[in-house]
Amino acid sequence: MIPRRLESVLLQRLAESPAVVLLGPRQVGKTTLALAVAERLGGLYLDLESDHDLAKLADPALYLGQHLDRLVVLDEIHRVPGLFRVLRGLIDRARREGRRSGLYLLLGSASLDMLRQSGETLAGRVSYLELAPFDLTETGAGALPRLWLRGGFPESFLAPDDGVSFRWRADFIRTYLERDIPQLGRRIPAEHLRRFWTLLAHQQGSLLNGAALARALGMDVKTVHGYLDLLVDLLLLRRLAPWHANVRKRIVRSPKLYLRDSGVLHALLGISDLEALQGSPGAGTSWEGFVIEQLLNVSPQGSGGFFYRTYSGAEIDLLLVLPEGERWAIGIERSPAARPRRGFHRACEDLTPERRLLVHAGEGRHPLPDGLEAVGLATLVGELAARAHV
Repeated sequence: MIPRRLESVLLQRLAESPAVVLLGPRQVGKTTLALAVAERLGGLYLDLESDHDLAKLADPALYLGQHLDRLVVLDEIHRVPGLFRVLRGLIDRARREGRRSGLYLLLGSASLDMLRQSGETLAGRVSYLELAPFDLTETGAGALPRLWLRGGFPESFLAPDDGVSFRWRADFIRTYLERDIPQLGRRIPAEHLRRFWTLLAHQQGSLLNGAALARALGMDVKTVHGYLDLLVDLLLLRRLAPWHANVRKRIVRSPKLYLRDSGVLHALLGISDLEALQGSPGAGTSWEGFVIEQLLNVSPQGSGGFFYRTYSGAEIDLLLVLPEGERWAIGIERSPAARPRRGFHRACEDLTPERRLLVHAGEGRHPLPDGLEAVGLATLVGELAARAHV
């Protein structure tokens, strides 16, 4: 087991809040992390996909009321939405009795449902964390090529070879389509969603054009946006928003779409090894999405990620806005010898960011003309992760 960077943050949140919601896609390692935390804190684990554990909650107020002195982990809690009201009462009771933290750790794979259900019922009583696939602080910088190819889902990354990893990801996609999504109550033909998901993979990093997607798939625009919302909800797709604050330019206002895990992207594209990936016409956009996810996943809480593009050609791949308002303009290239495109300089003139960075697949850092700095992805990931823990 690779230790997860989020474990210390999760323990801190449990020390501060009576309930913590841990979100993340299926198979990302939520249960493994929760079990490690429960063992460390002497907690109780209940899997709400298990009939045996569900039977214990025939009278949830009675059963859980007997365990107010320990942490209770409730896995896949969105399957029993009525529990949120019960938890609110138990949390308030525990508060009256003097316990105000570390009561419940709630796990879920569908973010919008969990946020809505918990937000409506547990307002002021709950904290939220998202567990992403592995990042470079967890795997080590030497694993960068493997992490890019296979993605960060633990079973895929830790597979004994690339072939086993690729087959795991193919099965992962099929299971999501045929089992997990229907269990969430979404009645979508699996083949329709597979075609949609695959089309997004081929258009990684493109601007959202609902009408064009609808035409390509023979669907209506409303259906397309419903599928997009679903993949975002399942934490499998990122809609990277455009930056447009205080800019007097004709700017692009449509979001850009990225499949969040590079390994899933490559499985949908049929790319099974590093040689095929490096020779693929989609290698550039795959690397771009991989870098964006790595940086956003380790950034300090409250950071925001955007892109900037004008109709005159100015462009920043990632504008990272840190919690204190500092803005980093980030260009993304694979080669350490690459130089930023002309549009990057023009965009920086528009926005005057505090830092101008060119992120590449190499190591270390070195200065470039015009106030730019070239930096290896692993180096910048480590810097942001350290800043997040200050």
